[in-house]
Amino acid sequence: MRLRALLLVAFTIFVATTPGAAAPEGQMTWAVHISLAPTWFDPAETPGIGTPFMILYALHDAMVKPMPGNAMASSLAESWSASKDGLVYEFVLRQGARFHNGDAVTADDVKFSFERYRGAANRLLKERVPVVEVVDPTRVRFRLKEPWPDFMTYYGSLATGAGWIVPRKYLERVGDEGFKKAPVGAGPYRFVSFTPGVELVLEAHEQYWRKVPSVKRLVFKSIVDEATRLAMLKRGEADVVYLLQSALAEEARRTPGLTLRPTPIVSTHWLVFLDQWDPKSPWADRRVRLAANHAIDRQAINEAITLGFSRITWSVIPQSFDFFWQPPAHAYDPARAKQLLAEAGYPRGFDAGDLWCDAATATMSEAVISYLQAAGIRVKLRPLERAAFFKGYQEKSLKNLLYSISGAFGNAATRLEVFVASGGIYVYGGYPDIDGLFREQAGEQDRKRREAMLHRIQQLVHEKAVYAPIWELGFIHAQGPRVAESGLGLITGWAFSAPYEDVRLKGK
Repeated sequence: MRLRALLLVAFTIFVATTPGAAAPEGQMTWAVHISLAPTWFDPAETPGIGTPFMILYALHDAMVKPMPGNAMASSLAESWSASKDGLVYEFVLRQGARFHNGDAVTADDVKFSFERYRGAANRLLKERVPVVEVVDPTRVRFRLKEPWPDFMTYYGSLATGAGWIVPRKYLERVGDEGFKKAPVGAGPYRFVSFTPGVELVLEAHEQYWRKVPSVKRLVFKSIVDEATRLAMLKRGEADVVYLLQSALAEEARRTPGLTLRPTPIVSTHWLVFLDQWDPKSPWADRRVRLAANHAIDRQAINEAITLGFSRITWSVIPQSFDFFWQPPAHAYDPARAKQLLAEAGYPRGFDAGDLWCDAATATMSEAVISYLQAAGIRVKLRPLERAAFFKGYQEKSLKNLLYSISGAFGNAATRLEVFVASGGIYVYGGYPDIDGLFREQAGEQDRKRREAMLHRIQQLVHEKAVYAPIWELGFIHAQGPRVAESGLGLITGWAFSAPYEDVRLKGK
């Protein structure tokens, strides 16, 4: 044991002094478009959207996760294998991976993190994976109830946070709330401080297994106002800013020293008719939902707000996802929208109440509202901070209309599970034919038959006008002159900077 400890010390000294492993230096600042929430410091509470991974990629690490050039890269798991019958997955942990407090990452932490997970798809995961076994400190087995082709999609992508590992001993000592106040992870950066509504400060974890981070300190400032974010970038108070739109995006593009970074991502936006299962609601009538679809000029909104970088796909599922089915377009046709409303008994339109949205999508929601109102669907905008918005959405406490977003990774099945199938974390009601097909596809081993079922579900969602899809967002960010590598676009489809150990300032 003494010899092993000495070898570990020698190895640490060697890494710290090896060329290419220079000590981190400098500070890089992000002006983010939302108010950061402590719930996003804990992988167990990942709610089926992409936003928490903005923080998780820095503070924490996963068994397997999307990385540059690899949608499922070995991370804390050095390797994994599946049995021929598809009932057992075994992971071998990476030796030398440690949490920020110095504790080794063990199979016990992996088992604990999975069993503790309560975020998106947790019921599905627990039902299909009833047993997790610690074989030894570096090996863990997941035993499935029956073959499940999507296990790694749920566990090894950003569809859920179930594969992101937390330290059991530390968490049991401080509790859930204590963990949110002082999170400890195994990621490239450790927690320093958090001022609610103001900023999150992180510092390089120099013993991170993959590489020593280049930048010493990362600062994330919550700047909800878009003009203020751009002003900070111009003054050098921020190095990267998220979400610029319309004239401000154009201004950034024209400003010397600033670089516009449009980032194609797997974030779809759509309008949710929350009350369509209430027979007394106008939204229970398919003609009214179809009218809303025809009322919106999506391409005009795209050109005005995202400079044409968004893609109109007519689906809540990203085009790049496995099993995606391309729906036909609902053409922008205000006359048809009004005709459908009249046929449904609303020749003068109707008061549709509130349209709830994440505050960061208020401009987009306002544009949608202007088209709805032109057709006779009168709506009042109700923006909420992102954490509160998704809490209300998840708890089913919001009514009338909602502007929904999701940048979670996965495939068509994972997106349908969260937003379409009955029992999904954000699903307010369901349709028996859709639910039956969803249950059937989940256990189907033949890929072609499964694809046919998932295509049929998407077709039914389109035919029933369950939603009004808006677009697949072209996220517009910008970076300042000090940045050599912002991390934007390094991971295909990812919305934000990552991996953070790869970001660099010039001169580094």
